[in-house]
Amino acid sequence: MASRTFHQLRRTFNSAIVRMGAKAKYVDHSDMQPDPNIPPLDNDASLAGSAPPLLPSQPNGQPPSHRAILIVLSICLGVFLADAVVSFVDDSLILLFDLHAFAAIRGILFFFALLITMVVYVMMAFTPIIPKRLFLPVTLFNLVASLVVLLFSIYFFDRLKQISWSISLCQVIVGLIILYWAQGGLKFRWPLVAKHRLGTSGFSWKNFSVFAVVNILVLLPAVVLYLGICSALAVDHFSDGFLSLRPSGLTVKVRKYVRADDKTILLVPMSHVGDSGFYQKLSQSFPKNAIILMEGVSDNQNLLTNKITYKRMANSMGLTEQVEEFRPQGQMVPADLDVDQFTTNTINLLNLIMLVHAKGLNDKTLLALTEYVPPPHFEKQLFDDLLRKRNAHLLKEISSRLLQTENIIVPWGAAHIPEIAKEIQKESFRLQETQEFVAIRFGSTRNKFQGSEKQLAPGKPD
Repeated sequence: MASRTFHQLRRTFNSAIVRMGAKAKYVDHSDMQPDPNIPPLDNDASLAGSAPPLLPSQPNGQPPSHRAILIVLSICLGVFLADAVVSFVDDSLILLFDLHAFAAIRGILFFFALLITMVVYVMMAFTPIIPKRLFLPVTLFNLVASLVVLLFSIYFFDRLKQISWSISLCQVIVGLIILYWAQGGLKFRWPLVAKHRLGTSGFSWKNFSVFAVVNILVLLPAVVLYLGICSALAVDHFSDGFLSLRPSGLTVKVRKYVRADDKTILLVPMSHVGDSGFYQKLSQSFPKNAIILMEGVSDNQNLLTNKITYKRMANSMGLTEQVEEFRPQGQMVPADLDVDQFTTNTINLLNLIMLVHAKGLNDKTLLALTEYVPPPHFEKQLFDDLLRKRNAHLLKEISSRLLQTENIIVPWGAAHIPEIAKEIQKESFRLQETQEFVAIRFGSTRNKFQGSEKQLAPGKPD
């Protein structure tokens, strides 16, 4: 009786161990005689005793690929947040104290943030595991921010510090919101993305196809269209409407200003390179009895190491340089400054730029460009030399030449014309008429210039 009870207890214990997933010790009973008084084990118990225990395939039930993706996403979110915080602190110091204390760190973080977000964005095409609702804002933030800054800088260029600070603040807010969603709270624990946020399926042709179609047929054309619109807005805004960028090409608007004493000034925004027909047609439109105040910086002391030329640019674009085709009727008079009236910093930059124009981009010119470091606040100095000083000199020439002739023509670069127009209108000149010329045609018909001027409503700026 005791032997029977002992065998029943032992078999019950072994079956329980097996069913709980523990590894039962195998005991060989082949040399033992079965006890007729002990009932045989049922089939389920026998099968359970003979089956090996089931072990989890991976710790925590998560394959290695999922854990790797989780780490990459956490690094992406962490670097994005770090870049956001440093950018916000740096922009705040710049805005409040004009202090650029974190420029180097910010540049490094931005580089790594841009790199890792690009990697994650590409990974989205190959696996739907990545939660797009969480990481599309992270991966596309820099692109969207750059496009927004581009548009705002056209009309609020003097507010770039405030715009940059606002973008950094938005990046901090977006980063914290994504972190909250990724972890279910602002807990700042590793990994930053909770594992339950990942999907379960692997590569999917449907996911890959939709991702590719959206990027190629929607996102890319939208960005190109946006850049085109911004370019057109920028050209129109910064030229005060003297230039227009259209799908067909770049157009210039020649405006005629008249005073009560019948003195006329024709302002002609010029392009240093353009279609040969543009220069020929424009030259023929000038009256023969006019004085033409020509643009062109002189260099009497040979301060420039390379001649100012745009021939290489014109050849590369299939266009013509202005000096080759522009032969206007009338009396041409030099009306520009000499290089010796520029500051040394401006002359050094001009020498560097003309070196690239003369020699093209090669090892030496690229090295020179990378080694060039402009002095502090050089932008204002450069603007004064290349625009303000030359415009002031031109306005003096206009005033003196008005005593000698009824008609003055000013074919100068488009960057100079808006200020000249404002100044002559202060002297009682009023817009009388506008003509439009296509300076550069886009596409295969670019060099086939056909009569492109268009007479517009007199006295109305278009």
